[in-house]
Amino acid sequence: VDLSAAQLRAAPAPGEWSANDVLAHLRACADVWGGCIATILAEDEPTFKAVNPTTWIKQTNYLEIEFRPSLDAFTAQRTALLAVLEPLPPEAWSRGATVKGAGRTLRRTVLSYAEWLGNHERPHLKQIARLAEPMRA
Repeated sequence: VDLSAAQLRAAPAPGEWSANDVLAHLRACADVWGGCIATILAEDEPTFKAVNPTTWIKQTNYLEIEFRPSLDAFTAQRTALLAVLEPLPPEAWSRGATVKGAGRTLRRTVLSYAEWLGNHERPHLKQIARLAEPMRA
């Protein structure tokens, strides 16, 4: 990361997220949805309450952590998740859970959470790149 800590904490406009805020959000999502994957793999057809990452982040210090250590923690967390997911046999991807508390009761699987993580992160990674570009100029 070639930007200063101040640049990474600078929001482009009031009410918008800084690069640091986006990374904190990604970490909260990884905690919540990665935790759901772990629960599904550890238990047979668990039932649990949905947790909103926006609510979860308030229980962390992610918004206060500098970008580099936060990115390092996110990278380690993702490496650990991939180490669990990569060797899964095809049938394990369909293991599921009943998820309550986010409107109607849903059935989610390891695959649906993994896809959700990846699909959710792509636009946020582009968001960080857009935030960084004018600061590099």
